[in-house]
Amino acid sequence: MIAKLITEFRQEARSVFTLAWPLVLAEIGWMAMAIVDTIMVGRMPNSAEAIGGVALGGVIFYTAAIFGGSLLFSLDAKVSQSFGAGDLEDANHSLLNALYIALPLAPALMLIIWQVGKLLPGLGINPGVLTQTIPFLRAMNWSTAPLLLYFAFRRYLQAVDLVRPVTFALISANIVNLVGDWALIYGHLGARAFGVAGSGWSTCISRIYMAGLLFAVVLWQHRKQRIPLFQRPYAPDFRRIGELLSIGLPAAVQILFEIGVFATVTALIAKLDAVSVAAHQIALNCASFTYMVPLGISSAAAVRVGQALGRREPAAAGRAGWTAIAMGAAFMSAAAVVLVVAPKLIVRIFTPDRQVMEVGVKLLFVAAAFQLFDGLQTVATGALRGTGETRIPMVSSFIAYWVIGLPLGYYLGFKRHLGAVGLWDGLALGLVLIAAALVWAWQRQVRQVIHDFQAMQELTTDEVLRN
Repeated sequence: MIAKLITEFRQEARSVFTLAWPLVLAEIGWMAMAIVDTIMVGRMPNSAEAIGGVALGGVIFYTAAIFGGSLLFSLDAKVSQSFGAGDLEDANHSLLNALYIALPLAPALMLIIWQVGKLLPGLGINPGVLTQTIPFLRAMNWSTAPLLLYFAFRRYLQAVDLVRPVTFALISANIVNLVGDWALIYGHLGARAFGVAGSGWSTCISRIYMAGLLFAVVLWQHRKQRIPLFQRPYAPDFRRIGELLSIGLPAAVQILFEIGVFATVTALIAKLDAVSVAAHQIALNCASFTYMVPLGISSAAAVRVGQALGRREPAAAGRAGWTAIAMGAAFMSAAAVVLVVAPKLIVRIFTPDRQVMEVGVKLLFVAAAFQLFDGLQTVATGALRGTGETRIPMVSSFIAYWVIGLPLGYYLGFKRHLGAVGLWDGLALGLVLIAAALVWAWQRQVRQVIHDFQAMQELTTDEVLRN
């Protein structure tokens, strides 16, 4: 019995790894694009204002754009379940209706981003930073539609086990973005020098490239299947759109809760001193980098769980989810060891400043403490999403972050005078609570799914016997 379980775990771990590693590279590629933009504008004469403009503009743009992209997370469940059931027409039907969500959403998000940009002059932002933020944000805004299309095509492709094109698209898009930054920021290759705005236009071009490349892969896949994407009826299926939004909207709200709490903590730390801000940014970069691995595993978990349910194998779905959770926990435990063993070495990569290093080391210890729980909650969220469950992660994030973690962090940071460390302690507690809630929710969901399938089989058997 034990030997059988070990064999099944190894087989599932191999399947999850095969699906996850290209997605991990894709997540790192996504993160690298923003880093490249920051490095390239950092070579301008007014580098401090330029970097500040890219940072502020990026926060505004990605808050709106990632919310829109998260609405399409529902494709993880719908497409993977259809693919697992062998119903490729239904998988294509979900993608088509996801496009009916993405295309009207793009101009709405663009309008919101535009209006936020118009409000910036009245918020007391440093004038030098503001003059760089607005042109960058206006250029980036034009990438909203291709970015949403990219999100739709990416979720579809990974749900049907075509993950390597996603990885290639992001890695090659970084090359497009790097060349574009060099040409459009500084005026090379016969282009006009746009300054910081050139970075925004370069990112826009790379987004168009990403969406176009993945669209070509989708069309190639459909031609190979001999099942066209754009088949009649062309009209939107509002029932399917409703199903997609019922899964995607809670997922998008959850992402907003996460982005919002980290943005709020950053704003609160900015009230302390420059040393705390620098240390916070370094520790956040490190935590964000390690987070890319469980994030990729989370996407793989959603796909593996959904495909197993599509095959009507609930036990396999449970095994896929638990295996992915164990893999995420194992990696993050190893990451925690690295953060504990070599915190000074890590901080020294970013800065030699002793004061920043002192605070940064303390924050990395806090980050090490929550690595395991961050991995657990991230992968459990993906496993739950594979079943179509996104409301529990949304509610858990709100309570753990906004009701408990952030107030506690504020108390420790400002009332108990622990500063940035106190605020991070609050975030750490929030992650512990979310991890506990979502692992419990996954265990409960697995039992419920198995029970539902057994009840359905018994009902089917009774009907056959009666006939």
